[in-house]
Amino acid sequence: MKLKVAVLFGGKSTEHEISIISAIQAIGSMNKEKYEIIPVYMTKNNDYYVGEFIDKIEEYTHIPELLKKSTQVIWIKDGDRVNLSRYPMKKFGNNVITEVDLAFPIVHGTNVEDGTLQGFLATLGLPVVGCDVLSSAVGMNKYVMKTVLRDNGIPVLDCKCYTWKDYEDVDGLVSQIEAAFSYPVIIKPLNLGSSIGIKKASDREQLLEALELGFEFSKKILVEHAISELKEINCSVLGDYESAEASECEEPVNSDDILSFEDKYIGGGKGGSKGQKSGGSKGMASLKRKIPADITSEMRDRIRKMAVDAFRCLGCSGVSRIDFMIDKSTNEVYLNEINTIPGSLSFYLWEPLGMKYEHLLDNMIQLALKADRENRKVVYTFETNVLEGVHLGGGSKGTKG
Repeated sequence: MKLKVAVLFGGKSTEHEISIISAIQAIGSMNKEKYEIIPVYMTKNNDYYVGEFIDKIEEYTHIPELLKKSTQVIWIKDGDRVNLSRYPMKKFGNNVITEVDLAFPIVHGTNVEDGTLQGFLATLGLPVVGCDVLSSAVGMNKYVMKTVLRDNGIPVLDCKCYTWKDYEDVDGLVSQIEAAFSYPVIIKPLNLGSSIGIKKASDREQLLEALELGFEFSKKILVEHAISELKEINCSVLGDYESAEASECEEPVNSDDILSFEDKYIGGGKGGSKGQKSGGSKGMASLKRKIPADITSEMRDRIRKMAVDAFRCLGCSGVSRIDFMIDKSTNEVYLNEINTIPGSLSFYLWEPLGMKYEHLLDNMIQLALKADRENRKVVYTFETNVLEGVHLGGGSKGTKG
């Protein structure tokens, strides 16, 4: 009997459209002999839809029309089973569309990649492909991620975190930043990816513009010094807390000294991938890049080891992509960020090592099943009589005392 795998994508995120591309790419490469794939589209209101057209990329040019010929569903836990059921429910007849054995989120950004969706799926008791709630949340929060990595000896740039409250006194905030950093600086929303809301500032006027942009997309922003002589290197990691391995390294070729959203997803999108019309974006697979990266074998080994160390330090599982910065003036390497569900699942970084996309996806699913088997061995509840004899009256302070 085939394992029923629900592939979730979309969601309330600024990276909604990129998630659609990544997921439909993956669905096209999954082993249909081994798995029954259930594409589940999440709207920008986080409503769930299934249907025969949900995995067709061309349908997403007219999403309202797609939804009309699809079925809205909700998740229902029925004993040990998890079902996707029709919503609104019919008064008569069976409302169950399908049972689900495993969830495979291929989502990017806030509200979906940050542990929110993973936590919801975990409450249903579903095995979930990829990082758990904690590693997803830490990976998305750039400040927390840097703090954890620094405490574990992994080099990151010094940074400061500021909030909307700080921004109320914009002149004071600018003075704080100028006192902490020399120009140029980078302003980043704390919990976004795909280079959305990121801006480099070389003077006070540009800093004001960068702050306005950053706070447009997040309640908190990160500030760090901008490396002037920068080389970016990315590396993917596959595995879990017990064992992990690194992919080949890539060097993105960007049009500016900051890799933009356009560089990543639009500028290189020539020609279609499987299931796409010619000319459509291929997601991260369309980015102009050098594979392998133009670095020494010693630097390659250093970055690949650092990537695995960071992956295991953060408790990641499945596939992540870890982005590094090399300061060419000093040859120092800094970990920039981790993407716990990277664009296109970084399949293009594994192909040079002989791992086909189908096998990468299969490995990710098997890791999720392994984690589920381990979780089932842990005792989460126990019988107690603590509620016997409890009487809650006015002014009660509760039982903790």
